[in-house]
Amino acid sequence: MTIIGSWTWQGLGNALFSPKASGVDEKINAVRQRLPVPVFWLLGKTQAGKSSLVRVLTGNDAAAIGNGFQACTKRSRFYDFPSANHPLLRFLDTRGLGETAYNPEEDLAWCADQAHLLVVVLRVLDMNQAEVVDTVLTIHKRHPDWPIIVVQTTLHEAYPADAGHLQPYPYQHTPLPPQVPYDLMQVLLHQREWFKTVPAHFVPVDFTLPEDGFDPSDYGLEALWDTIENVLPKGVIGLLRGTGHHKELLDFHAQQAHPHLIGYALLNVGMGAVPLAGLPLVLAVQAKLFHSIASIYGLELTRRLYAEFTSLIGVGVGLGLLGRELLKLVPVYGSAVAGVYSGAMTYALGQAFCVYLYGVKRGALPTAATVKTAYNEAFRHARQFLKQKGS
Repeated sequence: MTIIGSWTWQGLGNALFSPKASGVDEKINAVRQRLPVPVFWLLGKTQAGKSSLVRVLTGNDAAAIGNGFQACTKRSRFYDFPSANHPLLRFLDTRGLGETAYNPEEDLAWCADQAHLLVVVLRVLDMNQAEVVDTVLTIHKRHPDWPIIVVQTTLHEAYPADAGHLQPYPYQHTPLPPQVPYDLMQVLLHQREWFKTVPAHFVPVDFTLPEDGFDPSDYGLEALWDTIENVLPKGVIGLLRGTGHHKELLDFHAQQAHPHLIGYALLNVGMGAVPLAGLPLVLAVQAKLFHSIASIYGLELTRRLYAEFTSLIGVGVGLGLLGRELLKLVPVYGSAVAGVYSGAMTYALGQAFCVYLYGVKRGALPTAATVKTAYNEAFRHARQFLKQKGS
């Protein structure tokens, strides 16, 4: 195992510091294009809360969301997370519903082969939603297999004076429990009645800013994730949801890096599923991830930094195990296992590298035990959800 580990670390080092092998980028892009990118089609009027929803789901700030949308049709735009080069999720936003006449034909054509989830965003006190409802019914008629989630937003606008969020979250119960304020219950039920002919899932939420005074500011987020996980494969969503699990460990730079870890890990699920021939591509993807993380930390990835990191994490961890699994387990368990291992290890190595670079920035290196613990915890987390994705 030590020989394999040393050889694999050397392979990654070559990918990091040597000229790129011919055709590597083309092969990486070919695999990336084959990987599905879940598309969340957001339908709702302006100011319904679509941008707030994207902000809370992705963890990106409002400015990043606002600057990240790109036009894709005359009336719609999309936002790739974490980036257009390595998208994990795509949000399609149909603008102007309800304010002006809207014909969804162009958007239907654009989304026909890629949308996976229809997310309808309704402000709870806005009863003028005929255009939105008609559009949803039209889409459902064309694509009855698309899941529909109706997110009912800005709950606090219907609260009694000086009232806060109800705890525990009560809105998953049917019928709604009596502690829900009467006026709020009436509008929630009235909006739900509009969608009685489609199999919609309803999630009331209240996404605010900390200075608005409502605690928590992401009220209903867990219920929204639960609903999404019920209608989409859990692997991708589970890894994204896991961002919150690591926030107490991660500094600012690592929070910025985390979406990139997810994107590269999922890319290596595809790379690692190619037995043996996929190993150089797995290493190339991990090299790109290391360069990306170092750039986020404002550091140059030197041979000294790389050697210091590998000495902390050890040859028996990470890529040593990756080499063993690809070379030994693939013939027995098949390419699916190799993909899960390569993706999980890519994610875990990225997490451990963030812990190491955090120490470099502070001038106090972490211990080998700290780096290995970060790797092991991240590996278990990623492996669990990637296995669910493949099941």
